[in-house]
This record gives sequence, structure tokens and C-alpha cells, in this order.
Amino acid sequence: RYSSNDIDSRPIDNRQLTFSHLLYLTAHHWRLAVNRRLKNLGLSQASWVAVASIARHQQPLSQSELAQELGVESPTIVPLIHRLVALGLVERITTASDKRKRLLVVTDKGKALYEQVKTVADDLREEILTAITPQEQEQTQRVLEKLLREVEKK
Repeated sequence: RYSSNDIDSRPIDNRQLTFSHLLYLTAHHWRLAVNRRLKNLGLSQASWVAVASIARHQQPLSQSELAQELGVESPTIVPLIHRLVALGLVERITTASDKRKRLLVVTDKGKALYEQVKTVADDLREEILTAITPQEQEQTQRVLEKLLREVEKK
């Protein structure tokens, strides 16, 4: 069985770890590392990821847009949004064009949380990326962007 402790300077056995699985594990463990650094906030990973997703957008997000961005089903997102509203991190607003439609925006408290999360995440990213050269970083980013564009077409 594979664990995150298995990755060090030894080559990774590609027969055990496919490219997509390695990509998934890297993103998963990266998020867990941020989560460990944010544990003092008393928020679940789902909560701070949702607040950060809403805060990053210039325009308010619909519930379904947030669910899509987080990779969850719409019914799963409802209790999370209720918690975020109750905590004063997010509020629901109505649109002038459709009073039935509710959009999500971060509050000032949510913006402050986002800035804190962003600072921790930025610091961690800089720390992690010291393991590879600037050229490797640039190449990796180009490859990931290319793969993202391709997978978005599917």
C-alpha cells in the first residue's frame, strides 16, 4: 500500500503509481498540508476551501457553480453553505433580474479568512517549490495547464 511517507529521493515505481493517481495524490496531500497549517482556525477543510473559492471570483457564485468548482453534487453543498452563512463568512444575495435566484458572496469576515488562507497557502507553495528548479516549475506549470485545457474539453 502506498503512503505519502513513501515519497523521498527514491524513484517512484511507475507500475504502482499511475500518472493520474500521482497527480491526485500530490493535490490531495498539498491540500492536507495547508489544512494542517490552518487547523487553528477551527474550520473544516471544506469550509475554508469553499470560502476561498467564493472569494477568488469577481462575481457572486451560484450554489451550483460553487458545487461544480468544489467537485461535489449540489445537494451536498447546501449544508455547507448553511454553516458558512451561520458563521458569518458568506451571505446569500438575490439578483435584480430573478428574485428567486440566490448568489453567494463573502462577507468582510470571509474576506479576512480568505486572506489568511491565501497567505498560508502561498507560504507553503514557496516552501514546497524549493524542491524543484525554476525551470522545472515553469515546465510543470506549462504541462499542467495543457492537461487542464485538454481535460476540460472532455
